[in-house]
Amino acid sequence: MIHPVKDTQRALVRIGYDGRVHKTFRGPLAQERFTNEVRVLQHLESRGCDFVPRLLESDPDALKIVTTNCGRIVEHLDPERMHALYASLLPYGVRHEDPFLRNVTYRTSDGRFCLIDFEFATILDDSGQPVTLSPTRPMDA
Repeated sequence: MIHPVKDTQRALVRIGYDGRVHKTFRGPLAQERFTNEVRVLQHLESRGCDFVPRLLESDPDALKIVTTNCGRIVEHLDPERMHALYASLLPYGVRHEDPFLRNVTYRTSDGRFCLIDFEFATILDDSGQPVTLSPTRPMDA
């Protein structure tokens, strides 16, 4: 059984019985957003970032990824704490580009805030300059 978590114009996100997250990209720039999220998650894993989902599968034909689960969506977080959380990606060479509360989760297993949804993220070089260009976010994003 798979439970729907998010069903919007841009994506369908469901959590499987095993806890894995299934995300299917759709709508504007679906291919580009899929490709970018796969690239960013692979980059973060190669750098040892442990507060983001780990990419388990990707299917470019179906525009679908399967990731580990990073906990429950957070409903309230101090703005300073949220800013610090997004800034903690920078040493891993990533700028999130969608730094909103909807992309913060809480993992109870270790009491860690985590970040999700990297379809608009930018990979940075060691000097902080963009290496990749993220897809342009549609006006309704």
